[in-house]
Amino acid sequence: MKRLYLIGGTMGVGKTTVCQNLKRSLPNAVFLDGDWCWDADPFHVTDETKAMVLDNICHLLNNFIRCTAYENIVFCWMMHQQGILDGILARLDREECEIKAISLVCTAGALSERLRRDIQAGVRQPGAVARSLERLPLYDTLDTIHIDTSGLSPEETAARIASL
Repeated sequence: MKRLYLIGGTMGVGKTTVCQNLKRSLPNAVFLDGDWCWDADPFHVTDETKAMVLDNICHLLNNFIRCTAYENIVFCWMMHQQGILDGILARLDREECEIKAISLVCTAGALSERLRRDIQAGVRQPGAVARSLERLPLYDTLDTIHIDTSGLSPEETAARIASL
């Protein structure tokens, strides 16, 4: 049976790094980042673009679910509302697929420190800290497995997810 890991979390919590580690630790695994479906310049958030991105994400996930070459699919995105997660789940071919919905969280202090390092390295814009801290509490309300990454390395977090 296939296994699909839907991994959400606010910006800076470690989703991408953890998912890359998880992909390497699982057999026959593929990693998809939802941001790849919405990497545009200029970045427009409208009802049309939201619908298009969700359609693209679900199409890609379903193709990997159907593909016999992969048994583990690792997907990450900033799924901060239950409606986003439910909308994706409703459109997936789930009959032969075990789904693990996970939210990565951390303390406000750990998140701020990580984002400040990214800003200093030129990876993120200065407003990232406030935006990410604002979204952090939204993950507490989701019907997902919550993993606090505050004191964990990406490898330790990936190992916890793999053991689920």
